[in-house]
Amino acid sequence: MTFASLAGPDLSTAVPIVLAQPSPKPEDPGGRGEDFGKSSPVGFLVLILFFIAVAFLIRSMNKHLKRVPASFDKPDEGDTDKPAPPPSNGKPEPA
Repeated sequence: MTFASLAGPDLSTAVPIVLAQPSPKPEDPGGRGEDFGKSSPVGFLVLILFFIAVAFLIRSMNKHLKRVPASFDKPDEGDTDKPAPPPSNGKPEPA
């Protein structure tokens, strides 16, 4: 077994073939027409709608975060026989 057989195939003929391929024609800009990269009014409208949706989501999250209690620990009261007072919104708390 020789060292050359361990090195793999001889690529000295493949490199000139790859380099000899013709370059793209100047009139073919790679699939880009004259309108490539320009935006449309529809795209601008979609972008504005996304911004409005994000603003509503931020507003909704702020409302929900204001309702979160400062602590989720139950208050330490000595009298556990009394039921807890109802919440201020009149809806019962889930157990």
